[in-house]
Order: sequence, then C-alpha cells, then structure tokens
Amino acid sequence: MRIALLPLDDRPVNVSLPQDVARVAGAVVEVPPSKILPNYRTPGDTEKLASWLLDRSEDSTTDHLVVSLDMLCFGGLIGGRVGHDSTETALSRLNVLRTARARRPTLKISAVSLVMRASNSYSAAEEPDYWSTYGKDLHALGAEIHSLAGHADVSPAFEKSDVPSDVVADFALRRMRNHVVNLTALRLVEEGTLDFLAVTADDTARLSAGSAEQDWLRYWMRFLPHGHSVVMYPGADEVGAVLVARAIAEFSNLPVAIRVSCAEPDGLDRIPSYENVPLTESIRRQVAAAGARVVDHAADVVLVVHAPDPDRHDMWNPTPPSTDEDAVDRTIDAVNSELSAGNSVALADVRYSNGCDIALVRKLIQLGLVEKLTSFGGWNTAGNTLGGVIATAIASVSGVAAGNLNSRAKNQALLTRILDDFAYQSIIRQEVGPELFPDHLPMSDSRAVTAAETVIRDRMNHILEHELNFPGWTVAGLDLPWRRSFEVGIGLHDASGDVGNF
Repeated sequence: MRIALLPLDDRPVNVSLPQDVARVAGAVVEVPPSKILPNYRTPGDTEKLASWLLDRSEDSTTDHLVVSLDMLCFGGLIGGRVGHDSTETALSRLNVLRTARARRPTLKISAVSLVMRASNSYSAAEEPDYWSTYGKDLHALGAEIHSLAGHADVSPAFEKSDVPSDVVADFALRRMRNHVVNLTALRLVEEGTLDFLAVTADDTARLSAGSAEQDWLRYWMRFLPHGHSVVMYPGADEVGAVLVARAIAEFSNLPVAIRVSCAEPDGLDRIPSYENVPLTESIRRQVAAAGARVVDHAADVVLVVHAPDPDRHDMWNPTPPSTDEDAVDRTIDAVNSELSAGNSVALADVRYSNGCDIALVRKLIQLGLVEKLTSFGGWNTAGNTLGGVIATAIASVSGVAAGNLNSRAKNQALLTRILDDFAYQSIIRQEVGPELFPDHLPMSDSRAVTAAETVIRDRMNHILEHELNFPGWTVAGLDLPWRRSFEVGIGLHDASGDVGNF
C-alpha cells in the first residue's frame, strides 16, 4: 500500500512516526521534499505543496491521501498561528482537494484540521510576537468569553482586559480565519470531497477559545447529514500517524478491535493536562479516528493505560514528581496479566505530560516486558501519546492479518519511542537540559546545537547499552530539528546495517 502524506509540519513526530507506522504493516508513506516543507516559523511553500499533492493523487500507485489542512492552507502548524494569509487565500488552497476528487473519484482522501491553540504561557516561540507580553492574558480572555456563552449581552469583554484592542483584534481575526477553514472542512465532508475528517484541538482547556470553537463545530456536525462521521478530540502531532493507521486498516478491510484496560478505577475518568475531556472520551475518539473500535470482550489488541497523575505533574517541571509505587505496580500487573493470557498489549503511559513515568519503564525493563509490547508511548500530551500507541498497534494487527508484518520495523518503532519518551524526555533532558539549552527558544549558535546533539546521542547510546534489551541496535544519528530541546530525530542502526527514522 502507498500513502501520500501532507504532514502537519517537518518534525519527526509528523513525518517519521507516520512512516514508522506504515512500515510495520509493510506499507509506504511518501512525504513532500524537505525543501518545500516548513522550517519552524518559516512556512512551507503552499503552491508547491499543492502541486505535489495533486501529482500524487493522479499517480495510480497512490492508494490514499492523508492531508493536514493546516499545511495545505497555511504552510504548517506554526504558519497557521503566526502567518498573515487572508481567509480568502486560505480557503482557495482547499480547491486542490476538489480537483483531486474530480480527477480521481475513487481515491481515498482523509484529512485533519486543527482548532488553533491559545497557549497559557508568555512564550512567543510558536506564537505571534505579542505572546511574550500578553499570552496568558489572551488565554484567560478566551476562557472568560467562553464562559459568557448563552448570555444576551455582547459588550466587548476585552474592555475589562489590559490587552490592547489591536492585539485582541489580531488574535481574534486569526482565530476567526482558522475557524472558517474548519467549517469549510465540514463542507468538504458533506460534498464528498473528503472521505474522512478529524478535527483536533491543540493544547486546550475546558474553558478556552478553542473549546468554544469546538462547541460551534459540534452544532454543525449535528446538523449536517454527514457530520456524525467527523471525529473531534484533543490532539495534534499524532494525527498523521492515526490517519495512516486508518488508511492501512481500510486497505486491509480489517476492523481492528481494541479493549481498554486501566488498573486505576477512576483513571479513565480523569481529564489530562492540556486537554478538555475525560481520558475515556479521548481514547474512544482516537480509536474511531484510527479506523478501529473499542470492545469490552475478546480483542485484537489490549490498550493498557497508565492513568494520568491526579496531581497533574509534568516532566517538564524542574522538580520531578514523586513515584506512586502502587500505581506503577498495578499497571505492571495489568501488562503482565494480559501478556500471560496471550494478548497483544499496547501500553500508553499518560501518567505525566512531557515524558514517561521513569519507575514504570524501569520496572518493565527489569521484568523483560518492554520487548514483548506491541507498541508503547509516553511523551508530550495524553492525546499525542495515545495516537502513536494506537496507530502502531493497528498497523501491527493489520500487518499480521495481511501477512505483511515487518518485525524489524515493529522493533524499530518500539525502540524509537522508548529512547525518545523514556531515555530522552524523562532522563537526559532532565539531567543535562539546563546545561545544553540555557533557554527554551531555538538556539542560534550552530556549534551549540551540534554539541547538544552529540551529548544526547552518546547518553542515549549509554542507556541503550546498559538498560535496554535491544541487542544490535545503536543510535547512529541524532537531530534537533527545531534547534531546541523539545523534540529529537533519532537515527537507528541495527546489525543489518540499515538506518531508519533520521
């Protein structure tokens, strides 16, 4: 199977992870040349990206298009937040999808469109420059206006804020433009241009501008005859992998059944950090977006969830959270029990944001359970983690059913997540991050970037050699794609001499 992917941006999670998922099932994911993709705050070349997408759609060897509408309309995730494209310009770029549908009516087209975030911070690293001064205030303003939903009075809420009216207007107009794109995406489903649409929300909260926009989108999803087929949930970076898994499952004509297991009685009812719905809802929608179904009986794979920390600790915090040994042991017992019963186990560690529960992973390693997992994840938000875990598990099940399972690719995908989510996010970044990255902004000094990459690669190889049971594998290369600490690109080398992910 061959899938053409227009990714959300150029980072490994949006390019390499979907490719890893595809390789597990013996499929191929094509992405545009790197020279036309975005680079951090520099947007991708939307005209050339549209041409690339149309060329792929007309190629008879392409079975499925997976399209980020943020990439198509704005040149990527950051372009959608900081760019100055007009609403009319953004909407015109959607016409390439209508053209692709008209020229090849049977081609499958899946898409994802984001509800723009309003980061609760004063960091302008991924936002308009005024975020460094007014970011938290704008986040709070969105929440306040959302709380007024249903009130007849429309007095300008910003008059009570210290944010200048021109800044509020710019922020509001960007959101309005992106919301119109999301509404038009619903129309693309209704008119038959899109076979499937996921609308996902990046870093939101129960009361926020983004959650208000989701309420408005649900109104139309309920109204439109095909609106019920649209899936909306918290997430962003993982969606490319999820839609690749969906394409693989559809191609294999295999409705994968997933049973969810959580050792903590109320664990699935918790609302994870940076999200606005209980975990059980996120899981149900992620599974549906990936073309699978949740069951409470015999399943193709069991999704074991290490539940969110009730105190909502974050591995990005300089003060590491204290270990809840009871929660760790209960999750270990759940994994062991399912494996002993002969079940395929996918483990989603959503205990903390921005990294794994170190105690959990180390105990899995000690008991020899890591290498027995079908898939694993424990990075960033709960939604990001779930998407990668579910997508890889579905690819594995589909690969087995079709006789195309690539065991080496499965091991590579599993090891990549252990090295990234456990070794890097939870250990290396905590130990040497302050030294290697004196601030959270992208580094301008190329020598400092190279030095950081070398230190991280060497420490990662040390953990791989002394803690993990993946003989023959080494980290041959490591890349900091946006010249900051948040994400890494990992190039793995195994005894066969192949290099992947880098």
